[in-house]
Amino acid sequence: MPDSRPACLTPRQVESFIEDGYVRIESAFPADLAEACRDELWAATGLSPHELEGWTQPVIRIPFLSSPAFVRAANTPLLHQAYDALAGPGRWRAPQGLGTFPIRFPSPDAPGDDGWHVDMSFGDSADFMEWRVNVRSSGRALLMLFLFSDVTPDDAPTRIRKGSHGVIARELLPYGAQGATLRQLSAEGYASTADCPEASATGLPGTVYLCHPFLVHAAQPHRGTTPRFMAQPPLVPNGEFDPALPPSPVQIAIRRACGLAF
Repeated sequence: MPDSRPACLTPRQVESFIEDGYVRIESAFPADLAEACRDELWAATGLSPHELEGWTQPVIRIPFLSSPAFVRAANTPLLHQAYDALAGPGRWRAPQGLGTFPIRFPSPDAPGDDGWHVDMSFGDSADFMEWRVNVRSSGRALLMLFLFSDVTPDDAPTRIRKGSHGVIARELLPYGAQGATLRQLSAEGYASTADCPEASATGLPGTVYLCHPFLVHAAQPHRGTTPRFMAQPPLVPNGEFDPALPPSPVQIAIRRACGLAF
């Protein structure tokens, strides 16, 4: 029997994802679930939302949490439909939790981790600068940004360079399946994407940004008053690119940028 549920992403949104490299989904998971997750994150930090004197660091990182609240947040029917729409039906693994969590606090100090970058997807070196990403995006179907607190322009929203995924796809093409390392890609500070328009990942709790794996993005200092809680996990693919299957929007974006038909 055909699925009668309305599509969660319109054709215009899918095309925007292909061109800009991301799509924003409001109310991707319930606000009360975001609050429950936020309570768990506060507990994980060992800090209190009521004791501001303890907020001495600009950022605290929590690696990965797999409690039921985070599993539910990552696996709503709306998000599953969106994963299908962008990564391809059945070509991704349901998240078993979320992470990492860069929790940012109001601070006059530079966070020290706010450089432009692309998230690496595979590698086994102890030197993370040697981790890699390739033009087929092995190991990563999407980059995802889950908002668990209200994120205004003052609350250190993730900065996004719109359309930068196409530039990176072209730069990765000569490296083939072996891919480029973080050291190689960041050698010039992603200057090739400096002219891309910039956007900010703002939104209410429960908002999710689904991003192309090659999207160039960056953190920034927190100039607001309330700590910002978010997760930036990958959506993991089921396997390598299969040319027998119709191309997903992630793959179409790469093909379009490179002028290829793989």
